[in-house]
Amino acid sequence: MQRDGKYIYGIIASEYDINLGSIGVGGRGDLVSTIGFNGLCMVVSDHPLSKFVVNPENMLAHQKVIEAAMKEFSGILPIRFGTIAATPDEIRNLLNRRYSEFMELLTQFENKVELNVRGTWKNMGTIYKEIDKEHVELQKIRAEIEILGDSETRNRKITEAGNIVEQALLEKKEMEADKVVDAFRKSVFEYKHNRINRDAMFMNTAFLVNSGREVEFDNIMADLGIKFKDRCDFVYTFPLPIFNFIDLKIFPEKWEL
Repeated sequence: MQRDGKYIYGIIASEYDINLGSIGVGGRGDLVSTIGFNGLCMVVSDHPLSKFVVNPENMLAHQKVIEAAMKEFSGILPIRFGTIAATPDEIRNLLNRRYSEFMELLTQFENKVELNVRGTWKNMGTIYKEIDKEHVELQKIRAEIEILGDSETRNRKITEAGNIVEQALLEKKEMEADKVVDAFRKSVFEYKHNRINRDAMFMNTAFLVNSGREVEFDNIMADLGIKFKDRCDFVYTFPLPIFNFIDLKIFPEKWEL
């Protein structure tokens, strides 16, 4: 018979136990509740110790639990996806040992959430034309390619031109992202650029902001939409857990006293 442990979502400050419903990771309908020590709690649900599946459904469930806790509390420290403790006592021991650290972080990130902005260019043809116009060296290489007969030299020049375009595209993405960041600079505490996964995407940026400022950020995004209406599309998500600004790691060998 498999044994259940406690799957951990995050840390909150609370003097009382909570019940967030049967929304636990794993698809069994496990109840999400808390295990606490002296006003510091971990948000948990039951989960088999010997069988954890990494899949999109579980990752989404992990985030949904944290978002549910965000609605009830002014701050939550997200714990890395896939963290399981063997017993409630192990959790209490950890909360005891790292009590000051966790409380300090909760104070630091109280009422803080993430805002995410993804920006994509509408017409990549226009972007590549701009790069051609902006780089004299690229224009020169393209002209040479047109008249070259030697295939080896021609292929080398094509590769050279491709490298210039690739670097120029990266630089253009940084410049475009900076323009968007400037619009938020006075309203955010910090920001982090994340990986972008296609040529047309020029930014995927997380901002650390105060919660409850939807109207302000809606207005900023509306202004950006007007300013770049012929050039860019934006996707804007708020509020989100502060995954990009805190990464609490808890390793199994550190559970026991």
